[in-house]
Amino acid sequence: MSWERHITIKSKEELAIMRIAGRINAEALRAVYDAIKPGVTTGELNAIAESVHTSYGVYSPFKNYPGPYPYPASTTISINEELVHGIPGNRKLKNGDIVSVDCGTVYEGFVADSAFSAGVGDIDQNAYDLLKITEQSLYVGISKLKPGNRVGDVSASIEEFVESHGYYVTHEYTGHGVGREMHEGPQVPNYGSPGRGMKLQSGMTLALEPMVLIDAPETKVQKDRWTVSSANRKLTAHFEHSVAITDNGPMILSVLEDGSSPVEIVGQDLKEKV
Repeated sequence: MSWERHITIKSKEELAIMRIAGRINAEALRAVYDAIKPGVTTGELNAIAESVHTSYGVYSPFKNYPGPYPYPASTTISINEELVHGIPGNRKLKNGDIVSVDCGTVYEGFVADSAFSAGVGDIDQNAYDLLKITEQSLYVGISKLKPGNRVGDVSASIEEFVESHGYYVTHEYTGHGVGREMHEGPQVPNYGSPGRGMKLQSGMTLALEPMVLIDAPETKVQKDRWTVSSANRKLTAHFEHSVAITDNGPMILSVLEDGSSPVEIVGQDLKEKV
């Protein structure tokens, strides 16, 4: 996929709009999370997110997004070895699955983009550990989103944390700027070198999204030409937040009204622990 490479600095007024977009997006993801159980189809989960959008009079930038063919849904829903871009449909969730849900919202011309991974029913310890480390790596990266730091500081922190726990990050898909376009500059890989890359500025807004794999980083695009899976077909996980860089530190935009994430694997004290 290609996206706009320009970088825009948002005003306080624009950040306030993006915060509303982020809250609506979080509500859509929370509604989807609350419906996750064995037997539910990915198409039904997508419809739940769309119903939240409809209630606010907003829409998803995912639908009809250009690619091998226009993307047909408002969310991407990926299961187990599917890392990102899974197309919702008739597939039913099963007990023990990991499901990753990515959703976008456009409100007054600004985009929020965020994602979570969660277990379906009872999951084993290996699956839980993967979810926990992937979620924690997101907050490790967010902690580096400060004026004066560089993109490489963010990327390296994610890579170091993930690999220190024996997992891998994809080198083929990245985080990105977000604003009036779903994909703006700069790219924010989940791997890199400290002190390298673009310098971060107050007013930049980024969608940070660690994508974590077991035993190897390689991926493969499936026959539908959208879904990306681990090449070794082992479990994967994906978490994402839209975040504003401010002089007072990172401000997570894609959270609920009370500031909590729509899904928290470890819990509310996660940010303090990392």
